Formats: sequence, C-alpha cells, structure tokens
Amino acid sequence: MSLSELPAQARLGQWHWPSFPGGLCGDMTDRERLGLPDHYLPDRLGEARRAAWRRLRGRDEASLAALCEDPRQPLANRLAAGDLLALLGDPRIRTTHPEMVAIPGGRVEIGLPWPALDLVLARYPQLGLEPAWIAKECPRHAVTLAPYAIGKYPVTNQEFRDFLIATGSPDLPSGWGFRRYPAERANHPVHTVSPEAAEAYAAWLARSTGRGFRLPREAEWEYAAAGPAGLEFPWGPEFDADRANTAETGLFQTSAVGVFVTGNTVFGAADMAGNVEEYVAEDYAAYPGGTAVHDHLARISGRYRVARGGCFARFRDLARTRRRHGHNPRSATYAIGFRLAETLPQAAG
Repeated sequence: MSLSELPAQARLGQWHWPSFPGGLCGDMTDRERLGLPDHYLPDRLGEARRAAWRRLRGRDEASLAALCEDPRQPLANRLAAGDLLALLGDPRIRTTHPEMVAIPGGRVEIGLPWPALDLVLARYPQLGLEPAWIAKECPRHAVTLAPYAIGKYPVTNQEFRDFLIATGSPDLPSGWGFRRYPAERANHPVHTVSPEAAEAYAAWLARSTGRGFRLPREAEWEYAAAGPAGLEFPWGPEFDADRANTAETGLFQTSAVGVFVTGNTVFGAADMAGNVEEYVAEDYAAYPGGTAVHDHLARISGRYRVARGGCFARFRDLARTRRRHGHNPRSATYAIGFRLAETLPQAAG
C-alpha cells in the first residue's frame, strides 16, 4: 500500500487504529507482561550459571572462548564462560582488529508492508505497543547497498576504554558507576553512550587502522539482521528467549558478546536482537512512501538518532529486525550502544 492509498486521516497522523485484546494503553505492569507474580522469584538461570562457574574454573581463555559460542552448550554454560573471560581476558575482543562479517550488496528490501502492521500489533497485545511505533517501519521498500562489512559483535566496554585512553575523550558511559571502568564486564557491550560518542569511536578506529570503519546505515543494519528472507527475528519467525538477551530472558543485565549464538543472523553476526540497542548513522525520518510519525520520542527530542535491536531491559518487540526506535531521555535507564560497519575497499568511492 502506498502513502497515497492510505486514508487522509492516516496521512495526517490521525487514523483511528483498531483495538486489540488487552488494549494498547500499557496499563499492565512489566511483571504482568512477563507473566510473573509480584513476589520475588530467583533468576531462572542463576543456579545453573553458578554451577557452571564452579565447573569451568581453571579452563584456559581459548577453550572458554570456544565454549561461549558452542551452540551445543546450554545457555548457562555459555554465560558462565563469558563471565570468566571478562576477568581473564577475552581473545575474541581485539580493539584494532575487530571481527567483521562481510555482507553482499545489491538491491534489497527493508521495512514492513502496510497490511502487516495490524498483524504485528495483534501479535503483541500485552506489551502496550502504540500503532505509531510500528507505523515507522512502513512501507516495505527497496534500497541498493554496496557490499559492506558489519561487526560480528557490538563494541564492548574494553574497546571503548581503549578509545578513551587513546583520545582523552571525556565521553564516559553514564552506565559506568562512579565513572569506573567495569572490568568484570570487559567483554560486554558498552552502553549509555551518545550517538556522537559512537561516531567518535568509529572515526578514531578508522584513523588508527586506515580502514573504513563507521556506524552502519539503517538499511545496512536491518539487512544484516534480517537477511535476504527479511526474517522477523534474526533466526526466524518466532521469538525465543534463549536466543537473545531481552527482558523475557530474565537476566536484566548485559551479557558477554556472542554467547547467544543460536540467535546469530544468517550472515553470522551476533547480538542483533538483544543485549543492547544499537545506534545507526541516521536520525529518524519517514521511509520513502511513508508518513512521518510524531510519537513521544519526536515530541520530547525533536530530531533523534535511530536505534535498532532489542536489549536486556526491553521486551521482545524491540528484538524484531524491522523495529525503529531511539533514546528516551525521560527514561531512568536506557541501554543503547553500537556496532561498527566498514566500507570495503572495492566499494569505496
């Protein structure tokens, strides 16, 4: 459906959207949305994770790194291996030589078809979604991408610390308590950074290495996450809390990069559905053929940088590959980081 085919009210942002069971006003608590009672419940992975710490003590860094990304291992084992590597030193994290995943270029499609909007809302009635949030994904449209590479992992605390030391930048993540580097989360994705700090990091690494590092364009991010088939989640059509670190997983904190290996994209990129949200290169604007959505983010901030992907503190709807969102400065906490893209030599110019 093109913009011209929509009712006039929709083009003016005044369309009367249909109602869904449970409502869209978000009157449920977060615990109710997760199906949890009000009383305390232990972390569902806590005991298994502690048992794995005891078993894995004494393993060397190489074997722990391999275990982190072994899909045959239970999630608790992978999480524990990542925890230990944060303190021992994670050989997967190489600041000046980050692991990149090559993505073929070509004519690709991104976004959500207009007729699918109601289906998305009906699928998540208990999450309090506003129709306008999903309308930002419409319409599905074609873009042409040059071949590029995208980081296998989001940028970690360790890598961002190296940037701060090298440049003297004052842009410490606000999530670093007392402005202290969290060594126990060295291999976790950095978050609570600004888009300007993310761009400064990419520019510094490009200068330091002579390579074309930058933030990914929004279309590049979505294609890397959804693949040629335009998957709903990086692994397929159905959400799975053991494939991505979101609120449904129950950790409510970041995890070592790459341990949710069964949620990797078809291209092999990790953590594109959960762990932390990720800034892209562009501010929000309507897609070609779409209509600008003036939701709460626009009302609060005016222009805002688009973020993609889910995170440990948000629900599964943000883990959808098409979801477009951003930082809410009125939120007490937010978990937005970033990953690198790279312009390949053959695509430069």
